[in-house]
Amino acid sequence: MEVKDVKANQGKIDLVVEVVNKQEPRSFEKFGKKGKVCNATVKDDSGEIVLTLWNDDVDKVNIGDKVRVQNGWCSEFKGEKQLSAGKFGKIEVVQSNKVYTNDPGILGGAAGVAAGLGGEESEESGEEPMDAEEFVE
Repeated sequence: MEVKDVKANQGKIDLVVEVVNKQEPRSFEKFGKKGKVCNATVKDDSGEIVLTLWNDDVDKVNIGDKVRVQNGWCSEFKGEKQLSAGKFGKIEVVQSNKVYTNDPGILGGAAGVAAGLGGEESEESGEEPMDAEEFVE
C-alpha cells in the first residue's frame, strides 16, 4: 500500500514510510494514566501523511528513519488524514538514521575535535580522517 491509497476511517493499513519531520512530544493524562503523543510527517514516493506516535513510539521513531506501519488506522482531524498504529497495529523502525560508534573521530564536529580527531589531518599519519558520510555509505 502507498500513502496516496490511504483513506480516512480506514483500517488494516500496511505501509513503509520515511519520517521527514517530527513535532515536540506533548504529555497528557487520561483515566489517571500519563502518556505522551506527537505528530510526525512521513512520506513515500506517492505522497505525505501525518503519523501520530503514542507513548513508546514517540522515543523509538526519529527523523530520517524508515518505519513500517502494520495494521494501522487512519482517522481525520480538521480535514487532514492522520495515520496511527491504532488499537491493534504497530510501528516498527526498519531502517534507523542513527550511527552507533565508540570512535568520536567518525562523528567529527565537537566530539571529534575534543578527541583531537575532527576534520584536520592527523599529525602521525598525515592522512585525513574519514567523514561520517563516507563511513555510512
